[in-house]
Amino acid sequence: MAWTLEKGSPADDSGRLEKERRCYRLLDGLGLEYWRCDHPDANADTMEDCLVIDKVLEAAVCKNLFLCNRQHTAFYLLMMPGDKPFKTKELSGQLGCARLSFAGPEEMERYLDITPGSVSILGLMNDTGHAVQLLVDEDVLREEYVGCHPCINTSSLKLKGKDLFGPVLKAMEHGYIAVHLDGSD
Repeated sequence: MAWTLEKGSPADDSGRLEKERRCYRLLDGLGLEYWRCDHPDANADTMEDCLVIDKVLEAAVCKNLFLCNRQHTAFYLLMMPGDKPFKTKELSGQLGCARLSFAGPEEMERYLDITPGSVSILGLMNDTGHAVQLLVDEDVLREEYVGCHPCINTSSLKLKGKDLFGPVLKAMEHGYIAVHLDGSD
């Protein structure tokens, strides 16, 4: 199947999860221009899958990592370039915390209403208690277009970076902390 890029939300959203529909309602309600690539026959579970989708989207593919501190009292969503290695120590030092690890699927679902493989900045719309802090690598902030999932990995979206980190985050009542990651120890 040849994947195609469609403008905006699907004309027929039957069969789509409510959390995905919420993403489209948010973006459409803001009047933003965005594009969608559906890939129901292949979930984008890995960065390798995302690289294929990247060619269709022509947008920055990000690693979206859901992290927490040792005590599981502070949660972070990190967006970084897909090709950059993640070094926990490098990020922990910038945040001033002893150690970061990956948060569990239960926490992911509780705070962002997403499951592993579907981690997305758009999940912050479900974080009404503001338990999750968004961290964005400065390289991602320089991208004209950014790709993300609509809270499910059977579709991918292409948004203008200025829209995603501007009106979208504002509508979700979240900000971000810019971080510098170079992948070194």
